[in-house]
Amino acid sequence: MAQIIDGVSRTFNEFLLLPNRTRAGCSPATVDLRAPLARHATGEAAPIELRTPFTSAIMQAVSSADLAIALARNGGLSFLHHNRPVEEQVADVRAVKNFKAGFVVSDTNVRAGDTLDRLRELMRETGHSTAAVTDDGTARGRLVGMVTSRDFHPQRHDGAAPVSSRMVPAGELARADEDITLSQANTRLWEERLDCLPVLDAGGRLRHLVFRSDYTDNKRFPVQLVDDAKRLRVGAGVNTHDYADRIPALVAAGADVLCFDSSDGYSDWQAEALKWAKKHYPEVPVGGGNVVDADAFRFLADAGADFVKVGVGGGSICITRDQRGIGRGQASAVLDVAEARDEYARETGQYVPVCSDGGLVHDYHMALALAMGADFLMMGRYFARFDQAPGARVPTRDGYAKEYWGEGSNRARNWQRYGQGGQDLVFEEGVDGFVPYAGDLSEGLAVTVAKVKATMVSCGSATLREFRESARLTIVSAQSIEESHATVTIRDTPASLA
Repeated sequence: MAQIIDGVSRTFNEFLLLPNRTRAGCSPATVDLRAPLARHATGEAAPIELRTPFTSAIMQAVSSADLAIALARNGGLSFLHHNRPVEEQVADVRAVKNFKAGFVVSDTNVRAGDTLDRLRELMRETGHSTAAVTDDGTARGRLVGMVTSRDFHPQRHDGAAPVSSRMVPAGELARADEDITLSQANTRLWEERLDCLPVLDAGGRLRHLVFRSDYTDNKRFPVQLVDDAKRLRVGAGVNTHDYADRIPALVAAGADVLCFDSSDGYSDWQAEALKWAKKHYPEVPVGGGNVVDADAFRFLADAGADFVKVGVGGGSICITRDQRGIGRGQASAVLDVAEARDEYARETGQYVPVCSDGGLVHDYHMALALAMGADFLMMGRYFARFDQAPGARVPTRDGYAKEYWGEGSNRARNWQRYGQGGQDLVFEEGVDGFVPYAGDLSEGLAVTVAKVKATMVSCGSATLREFRESARLTIVSAQSIEESHATVTIRDTPASLA
């Protein structure tokens, strides 16, 4: 007969943290959110450490190159989705790796023979007032000159005149070689009183522009996640079908970490794929998942997984539990797998980080997941709300919303992730919908980070390791939930007093 597992399948919503003593010196300013991303020997540092313990989900609606850049600048990591041709995923990886904070790839480019009317139209489209004039009108062409909105005026200059009539020729511009550092570029901007510094290669072709206006912007991101060459880090999702073709291309493009993406990772197919990846690319961390219990964790860890994702059916856009009746409450799953991780570390001397994926409805759930033992979190709905996510922003009766759809939905058609016995989805395991629009990622994430730090301080913890080792949890009753959500009647203010 079927085995019944002891204990109730519980969610994060069923727990609260008890405050611990907050010692002098423990404050939000001293809280360290660094987290290991990949397998490492106990007592040693991980080969890659997140500066902020958040990663974005391997989903079409979430992890774009723009979001990967924004999240890495804030200390986290994105996993670019694989439900597309290899070339498209590789292009996104390269876009992230080629991004240099402060070094901008020009998006407003014209030829010397283009008209001033065409230039004015282009500036209106991009919203930028500085244009590069190149021999072929592209961001990588040979620099001919520069022109700004201050160099011409529609009432004073003929719109049909060529750009060359108002541009500053390249020979009269301050320029820099492509080996210049951001610090050196900023020094030149200020010392030479420049607004913009073009960066050229040995052949005089444009590589980047450095703007004085970006100087303060770069100071906003003190916890950027970068590699040894100071390039932003980025991850990529892979599947168990075309990994032998996809992984070499992603590694060549510069992907820092890979993750096998499956709704159920407790399978021989994933174990074989993990072993292949670690044999051919031992230096590249590769994660596995998803799982919900100790046995599955050990199975993937033994197969070589450098981290293991936890969660089946707990995502806001996922209906796997409804359709197939499999899964587990996310809190129970994280607690079980975290215990297995610690036991595995004691037995083998290898620490395999745990990623909690799904089940996070509120910001405080993130703190609970970390307290329960997750090393870092993977989130879809949370990141899909921001400007940098791929979903369109649409107006609704209640304000703006962002499109959000699951990988198991017909819109995504990710049959490789949800093996249903064919080359297509037989039934949906995800839905297509909307999430409330939340603006810029950096601003929204800053609020979440502040909340997590405040919770950790109340629990007397300055690091994530201290947090999970000293956390005290209590199960909440229905009555205690009602207690914290008492109804307050809002006083109406007469219009005459408003």
